[in-house]
Amino acid sequence: ISSSPSVRRLMRSPLRMLVLCAALVHRVSSVAIPGFKTTFETVQPGTGGQVVSKGSTVTVHATGIVVETAKKFWSTKDPGQQPFTYKAGVGGVITGWDQGCLGMKVGEVRKLNIPADEGYGQGGFPAWGIPAGGTLDFEIEVLRIEGGKMELR
Repeated sequence: ISSSPSVRRLMRSPLRMLVLCAALVHRVSSVAIPGFKTTFETVQPGTGGQVVSKGSTVTVHATGIVVETAKKFWSTKDPGQQPFTYKAGVGGVITGWDQGCLGMKVGEVRKLNIPADEGYGQGGFPAWGIPAGGTLDFEIEVLRIEGGKMELR
């Protein structure tokens, strides 16, 4: 361990050390998707060998929140809603969602952070309360995968 005064000061404060460790864990657990700005964090790992891949049909529970307003704009778990089914990797959903779900397994839960240019862009989606340039957080749980690739070990 370094002998610098700032490190020694940090080591004397358990609360500061805890905050630093939590920040480091958060940074390490957030994964960047190569070639994209969307990031994700795995909240709960999935099971089985089948993964969401381009062309697979995926059924999920999803909840979306606008980061700037902290308002939920959609959830399949709300009364009267149902799980959402889409075809992965073919542009049927916003880019950040499409890329952020690739590789997920059944039962896996991920939190996606999607910048505007990989979400609804500068136009937003006013009907859902998503402002122009809005950043989105989604929590997505995979319920079913049809036609997904088997994970190579």
